[in-house]
Amino acid sequence: MEFSYSNGFYFKGEDDMARKKIRQWVNNSKQKVAGLFRKKQQSQPQEGDIEIPYIDARTIGLVGLTRDFKDKATDVVKKSRSTFGWISKAVSPAFMPVSDFFSKRWLEKSDNPYRDEIEQNAKIIGKKGVHMLNLTYEWGCTSGVYNTDNGPVLTRVLDWPFPALGENIVVAHQRGPAGDFHNVTWPGYSGVLQATAEGRFSAAINKAPLRRTHRGAVKDWFRDRHLVNKGNALPPAHLLRKAFETAANYQEAKKMLSTEPVSMPVIYILAGVNKGEGCVIERTDTQVRIREMQDGRVCASNHFETSLNGTGDGWMSRAEGLTRVEYARALPVEHLDSNFTWFQPPIRCEFSRVATVANASKGRLEVLGTAGIKPVTKIFKL
Repeated sequence: MEFSYSNGFYFKGEDDMARKKIRQWVNNSKQKVAGLFRKKQQSQPQEGDIEIPYIDARTIGLVGLTRDFKDKATDVVKKSRSTFGWISKAVSPAFMPVSDFFSKRWLEKSDNPYRDEIEQNAKIIGKKGVHMLNLTYEWGCTSGVYNTDNGPVLTRVLDWPFPALGENIVVAHQRGPAGDFHNVTWPGYSGVLQATAEGRFSAAINKAPLRRTHRGAVKDWFRDRHLVNKGNALPPAHLLRKAFETAANYQEAKKMLSTEPVSMPVIYILAGVNKGEGCVIERTDTQVRIREMQDGRVCASNHFETSLNGTGDGWMSRAEGLTRVEYARALPVEHLDSNFTWFQPPIRCEFSRVATVANASKGRLEVLGTAGIKPVTKIFKL
């Protein structure tokens, strides 16, 4: 099988149509990004009114966090039922119990180390859907690591159709055998999607593209979940939590996130504390490729940019992610300020829920909760 390389992507020889479409997206996005940075001034997002809570969870744990902020946890679970309007609200009374049943059974079958914590959180919240939401993996993201005079800086925007995520975000101060870390999360959630550990590393998860079988997106999605159900590896968010709890430094985290088994394809983005410590780790359930920094930066959205993109029958990614990653690559380092000047369209979109800036070398963390393009929280600064 022959592969060709174009605009940073690998393709099967017969995949000419996909290559042409992606090249067109990349070229168009480059023009849009160039136009954005030719402006004399960037508009700055206005802050909302909600304070993002800072919780010391080192002694109370995440179960204690859920107990103390049960209202936030309950709000997330309740409003997730309206993700797709009246349709999802109508089917959720039947769908959530069934999803909880299979999620709980898989957590037990795989001997997941966080299953007791999830079970306790579910009892505190007292609503169906907690087990299912802890294993949900349907978001889009744009992330980047940039060399700066103050060390590598990680930027991250989490896009998720679930409502109420921006309003209910918290920063949890957690501790593991390797040291402390700050987790940008929600009460009732046991994984780590984005966090920073001062003196060690910062990291985030981007959803990987969907494995294609040319049978349609719905069948591909169910096939992927069937493959997950057959395995026993940690979900991507639980492996990242394990890294923050047990990895002493950037190199250990990089090794763990690229070698330990994971239940499904994932894209990790990792930033250390020294110049040049930044990478994107692209993983399927059986293969891994690592993209290192080039020209002082490395960025990712929700598509593979290595030879993984040509494996199997290919991978279905979000086309708009190409525009977002080009924006991230063109982002001037001086825009990585505390006011989220860099948080602009196209990475600021209708599904944006959380924007984060982290610098592990300086212990810097800034978080902004949003409801689409509208900020709903004040900027949290650590």
